[in-house]
This record gives sequence, C-alpha cells and structure tokens, in this order.
Amino acid sequence: MTAAGEPPDEQALEEIALGELGEPEEETLDADVVVGVGLATADGEPKREVIDLLEPREGLPPVIVTAAGLADAIERLAAGTGPLAVDAERASGYRYGQRAYLVQLRRVGAGTVLIDPIGCPDLSGLDAAMAGVEAVLHAASQDLPCLAEIGYRPLALFDTELAGRLLGYPRVALGTMLEEVLGFRLAKEHSAADWSIRPLPTEMLKYAALDVEILIELRDALDAQLAADGKTEWARQEFDAIATAPPPPPRADPWRRTSGIHKVRTRRSLAVVRELWQARDEIAREADLSPRRVLADQAIIEAAKAEAGKVPPTGRPQLDRISAFHSRNARKHTARWQAAVLRARELDDSELPEVAGATTTTGPPPAHRWAERDPAAAARLAAAREAIGALSSAHRVPVENLLTPDALRRLAWEPPEPATPEAIAASLAGFGARPWQAELTAGPLADAFAAASAAAASAAAAASAAGETGPVE
Repeated sequence: MTAAGEPPDEQALEEIALGELGEPEEETLDADVVVGVGLATADGEPKREVIDLLEPREGLPPVIVTAAGLADAIERLAAGTGPLAVDAERASGYRYGQRAYLVQLRRVGAGTVLIDPIGCPDLSGLDAAMAGVEAVLHAASQDLPCLAEIGYRPLALFDTELAGRLLGYPRVALGTMLEEVLGFRLAKEHSAADWSIRPLPTEMLKYAALDVEILIELRDALDAQLAADGKTEWARQEFDAIATAPPPPPRADPWRRTSGIHKVRTRRSLAVVRELWQARDEIAREADLSPRRVLADQAIIEAAKAEAGKVPPTGRPQLDRISAFHSRNARKHTARWQAAVLRARELDDSELPEVAGATTTTGPPPAHRWAERDPAAAARLAAAREAIGALSSAHRVPVENLLTPDALRRLAWEPPEPATPEAIAASLAGFGARPWQAELTAGPLADAFAAASAAAASAAAAASAAGETGPVE
C-alpha cells in the first residue's frame, strides 16, 4: 500500500485486480490522510489492511461558482489524460426533482474539480471539451439524467457498479467496492444529506471530493478483472446501452405510487388520492420541496379512507382530525387540501379512476396467473427461470443482468415457432437484450422450452392412456 492514502502503483493495481495481493508492506501512511485498520479472516489469518480515506490527496479544492472559474477548470481537465471520474450530488428527499447540486470531476493531470451547478448551470462547455473522453461513474443511470439537465452527456462511459455486478460481487455500493477491490474505505455519513444548502460545509465537500478520489483506480482494477473473466465485451455492450438510452417516458398515473394506496379500495377514494397528490405536487414544485416534506403519503391515504363510508360524506372535509395534516408545511395549505377533497367528491362516476388502474402494456399477464390461464406457458417460464438461474451461478452474474424479468416473461408467454436458438435470440433482441445476453441464453432457453414441451406431451399421453384403460375392477 502506498503512502498518504494514494492509489496503488501499476504492479500493485494488477495484483489487486486479480486478487493476488499478499501481505501489506510496512505502513508508511500519513496519519492526517488515512487511518489503517487491521482485519482478520474467520480462521484468524490476517487480511489485507483497509485504509480509511479522510482527506483528498491534493487537499480540498475550492468550489467553482463562476463562469471564469468553470472555463479554467475545463481547460485543466482537457489538458489531463485518461478517463474522467464523474459524480453528482442531489438533494433527494429535500428538494423537488432530481437536479444536481454539486458535480465532482477528476482526471489524471488535472486533479479534482468541484462545480456548483447553481452558480454554473451550463456544463455544455465541459461536454464539448470532453467529447470522446470516457466518463467513469458509479451507478451511472442515477446521475446521467441530472447531468444531462445541465448540459453534460458523455457518449462513452464505464459504470463501476455495473462492472461489479457482471463480476459477481455480492455488494456493489461504491464504498463496498472500493474496500473490497482496492482496500480503501470511504465514510458515508453524508450520503443522504441536503446538498442544496449553501454554503456547503467543509466535511460534506471532503466527502464529495473523496467519491471521485480513486474512482479511476477502481475502474482500472475492475477492467482488469473483466478481461480476466472474459467479460470485457459484455461490459462494453452494457455501458453503450446506458450511454445511448433515451430518457424514460413519463410514468402513467404517478399518483398510484403513493405509499399505502393498496388500502384504498373504492374509486371515489382513489379520486381523493389523485386530487391530493396533484395538489401536493403543485405546491412542492412551487416551493422547490420534496413532495413528502409538504404532505406525507400517510395523510393522503387517511384522507382517502375517510371518504369511503357507505354514506357519502358532506360538508367540510374533516382533515384536521388526521394528525399528519398538522405538520408545519401541511398546515400552510389547508385550504388547498380541502379544495382537493371537494373536487374528488364532485366528480361524475365516469371521471373516477379505476381501482385496478388503466393498463397500457401489451405484455403477458402477471406470472402468478399463468398456471390457470396457460399451464404450458407456466411450465415454460419455470423451466426458463431454472435455466437462467444455472447460467447465473456458472458465470457469477445476477439473474436480472443476464435477462430482464420482462424479457423472460414475454419470451415464455409467446415463444417463437419453432423455438430454435436462433429464433429465440432474435426475439430477445426485440425485447431489448444485448447481443451477449442473447448469445449466452438462447441455447439453454431453447433446451428448457423443448424439455418443458416434452414433459407436457408425456404427461398428456399418460393421462390419455389412463383414460382409455379405465378403472381397474
């Protein structure tokens, strides 16, 4: 392990990537930067030392809040070499939406850059300067939307979380990956903090800077492991799919995701949920607050249940009887909550939402209904799941990363005829599977479907023979 909490050199990095690092050298670490913690295995044998990262190696950089500072930072990053480590901090649970409130970047030769998107809301200059440069992110799909909002859209990327999944790591949080792969530990006490506050405290800025401190080193180690496992091409296809994925379409009836909505059983009460949810969303957007900080889901559900009596309620809604409406933010908008409930009461029956919700999908029914509706399809799905489970174990890849559950259900519900490996691969491609996924799974799935069909035919023949023979006297 190197001094002052610096990443390993190339030889050590290769040994880490291939899992061959032996005992650590005599510690020469700067106590102001890292703290070594000795660990032991279950049988008492010492393990590689884990180093706590406490300070950025070049010190904490200033936060960039001006156009001139941003231009200088972009120039430094453009002069750097290799991939660009990228992270973003949001204020989920505090503010409306998922905008970025801090962007962290790091590149060899440029060091770490911290950008305040409030002062610098346009990163299109960074996007242009970094065109063609690989961006390294952890759980890229979480950060890419908020980065795109401010003009940064990397075309090439490496996702360290997804790489961990493809390599079979059971836990793929950034802190866990850094500890298991490189032997460095990050503090995570600010992971759920309010990043919209200004000024940001020094400790939060340190936390943010350390998130990209050795992200490139983690990328290199995982890249070496992917190559050793023969999974480099798998990863490339996955990363390309993330980078080129279009924004998801707006969710239909987002109010139906209100926690506890399963307790609301009438159309009129569902209308109350919908009206209160929409009123809350408008208020939250106006105030730039997380909707649940305006009014708790529990309050919405309790108000809806109160409208579900056999005799329709009349008069002013008694929302003051529900404790969740007494919170400071909720009390400010009592008139709007009352109006929302009254709107729901006044709707014609034709305007009320359906209890089950409108469905716009053309896919198969829920799998738990298959045995009754189509026993053959249920047998195919069971056989397919067993085949994918076996592949998952053999290749140390989670089932959901081999094939999405939706693709597997669609294929089992309506397989191609004949269900050859080539036809199955074509169907999977139509469901969005990457080439490596289709190539790996098509053959085993064809065998699984054939075995399920043979078993069904055998059972049918046996039943027919038993019927012709009749009962034995």
